[in-house]
Amino acid sequence: MSTVAELHAPAWEELVTAALLGTERRTPPVRTPGREPAVTLLDAAAVVTVRRRAGLRPATALPRPGPAPEDQRPPLPPAARHRLATLLADRAAGAGTGRGRRGTAPDLTELLPQWLTAAHRHGYRAPDELLPALLDTARARSDLRPQALALAGPRALWLARLNPDWKFALRGAAGSSALPDTAGPDAVRQLWEEGLFAERVALLTAVRRRAPSDGLALLGSTWATERAEDRLMFLDSLRGELSDADEPFLEAALSDRSRNVRATAAELLSALPGSALALRMAERASRCVGPATRGGEPVITVEPPQVCDAAMEHDGVVPKPPSGRGARAWWLSQLIEATPLSSWTGPFGGRSPEEIVALPAVDDWRAELHSAWCRAAVRQRNGAWARALLGSPSAPSAAAAASTTSLGELAKLLSTLPSAERAAWVAEFIAAHGLSEAFQLLGVCAVPWDETLGRAVVDALDIARDAGSYPWSFSGVMGLAERCLDPAHAERLEALTAIPDEPEGSSPGAGSYWSEAFQRLVGTLRLRATMRAELQGERPEPDGTGDGGDGGEGITTPRTA
Repeated sequence: MSTVAELHAPAWEELVTAALLGTERRTPPVRTPGREPAVTLLDAAAVVTVRRRAGLRPATALPRPGPAPEDQRPPLPPAARHRLATLLADRAAGAGTGRGRRGTAPDLTELLPQWLTAAHRHGYRAPDELLPALLDTARARSDLRPQALALAGPRALWLARLNPDWKFALRGAAGSSALPDTAGPDAVRQLWEEGLFAERVALLTAVRRRAPSDGLALLGSTWATERAEDRLMFLDSLRGELSDADEPFLEAALSDRSRNVRATAAELLSALPGSALALRMAERASRCVGPATRGGEPVITVEPPQVCDAAMEHDGVVPKPPSGRGARAWWLSQLIEATPLSSWTGPFGGRSPEEIVALPAVDDWRAELHSAWCRAAVRQRNGAWARALLGSPSAPSAAAAASTTSLGELAKLLSTLPSAERAAWVAEFIAAHGLSEAFQLLGVCAVPWDETLGRAVVDALDIARDAGSYPWSFSGVMGLAERCLDPAHAERLEALTAIPDEPEGSSPGAGSYWSEAFQRLVGTLRLRATMRAELQGERPEPDGTGDGGDGGEGITTPRTA
């Protein structure tokens, strides 16, 4: 005998079709004389819905989940717990809504990543009642997942197993508290063979940090049976503790069946200046690039490869160039960026990186050559070559180099330098050339910006304000300043919140917009100082600008700010 659901399935489909198309375009499958077709359709849908639900048979109950794992980390201080609830609520309230003119209020959504990082640095755990909201936030913003899952800890993984909406957490990250003692081989082996992918990546990283050879042996034990995408991520995790001892494993990976795995193995080998692959690349590059003399002056001659042979492909050279790129130039750039930078000193007569970079290249190859050297310096983390390629930040050539095609390369070069040197270079660049090309360069500086860099940014914003242009042209830098300026700058910036006199020829109303932008910046810096005090367990001192939360918390100035 058929169930009720089976008997009414066709009628239900007809009702849904009529409802979607409308009763004027589709005659409902049921009609009642004297009644509107739409009313009859809704009545019939209600009856069929009750019948379908009544015809359902009870399913077998699923086994009750085990208890959530313990998280031994200390809880957040009360004020910080309230702050997290406020930040998560603001994100949920703003989801799916467009943002117009921002006004003077701080953007809490943009402060959430910084708050999560600071809370994790203090070693706190997230309150249990906020874990669902934290996971929803991480689901909506993939950039927040590492920080959110680190704060949520092992209980986030427990919840993710119960809710398919949070399944991303099972492959995203695993809290270090879930890892066994890496000195216990049995526990390590069990987790490696049975753990979630995220737990295995974290385990491999931890084992490599303690004993790189043990980590490599662990990876090699299951390498042949891993999926291609997992092999790629495992291989990428070797970067942190990369050494010459990894060369045999990486050399074997050059023959992997996955193209992406082969490419990553070649990149890692080229970061080892003494590897066989790096030496092979250096030998090929030396046949293409070398010193010469033209008109009595030293120059660099360039003759790119004629073909990309099988041996080059095996070593990671991609034969097909991107659209609009010449094949020979493409092959040459790959050879140079995989060549150890130290190998150029001998052929060029012992010249320093600065002297080699300063040499002219024949036939307009200089830009191609320097771009490949930039990528090599980043890959090999070579500070000497990075400094040579960056040059002086105050030189006119530095501003010329900061174009849309090379800003990313300059930023990556800066990332190879110590944070203090990086900040000093960018500060001098801004002082000489302004903010128009500085956004990406500022993005690689350590947070909070140091005093010199922060002062350079504030001075440049003040100059732009006095020039009478709209602040929208600097909205990216202003947004970075809200997140990266040291809160100690708030007092100095207070003077810039007044509406300035508009100079002749300035944009109409620009002064009021600048005043609004600086008010928002000052308020954000003070809020960041408050959040820092809350995470340290200090009680902020109200300054009359609270938001009415628990205990009058809001945009307040902490005692230690």
